[in-house]
Amino acid sequence: MPPILQGEKVSKNFDGVQALVEVDLTIEAGEIFGLIGPNGAGKTTFFNVVTGMDVASSGRITLGSQEITKRKPYAITKLGVARTFQNIRLFHQMTVLQNAMIGQHCRSECGLVRSTFRTPGQRREEGVIREKALKALDFVGLAGLADHRADSLPYGEQRRLEIARALATEPTLLLLDEPAAGMNPQETRRLMALIDRIRASGLTIFLIEHDMKVVMGICDRIMVLNFGQKIAEGSPGQIQKDPRVIEAYLGVED
Repeated sequence: MPPILQGEKVSKNFDGVQALVEVDLTIEAGEIFGLIGPNGAGKTTFFNVVTGMDVASSGRITLGSQEITKRKPYAITKLGVARTFQNIRLFHQMTVLQNAMIGQHCRSECGLVRSTFRTPGQRREEGVIREKALKALDFVGLAGLADHRADSLPYGEQRRLEIARALATEPTLLLLDEPAAGMNPQETRRLMALIDRIRASGLTIFLIEHDMKVVMGICDRIMVLNFGQKIAEGSPGQIQKDPRVIEAYLGVED
């Protein structure tokens, strides 16, 4: 069975600035794979080329047996890749349930005409979308807040709602971009437990995170970027001891 995600010599240039330099990556199904590095190292750029928000300048990205290097974001989502963002991107004036239902849009079969005229088929599909969105909300512990406006939620619960919306797309690979950013210690512990539950449900997780307690506590393997280049990859224990990583990111004790 091929890896769930593989990048081969992935590079990305922005107006002459080399954001990624021939990065190789392999993530196996069922892993929690961490991506760390200093600010500006190219972490979110890598997420963007995987999800189609940016197109790699060179190299190849495959999802299972399918190449996705130049596919559009909606096509990559339909193939089973979902993500959250470093800065929360919710529809704040909409309800919690409506935000989660948006995640099911990529699975919708009804077109404009059936949606406009509210045909029986469209109403049946909307009912299915609603149930799947509620299931995603229940999974992250927000089902009881389904009718609340998204902007009424505390910060940590907004983060969980964004994860629920991603889960509603029915992914096989979930990309989380700094999910613990801005969280207090209690929220962070709940997040770590949620990520473990997501993996236990059968998903593979690709994680960017600056909180080293989170990264070292839940990741199976970690890759480290610095100035767009991969400088290390290995288990949490190996990464903590790697002199290149210590110098570039983790810091050297005086």
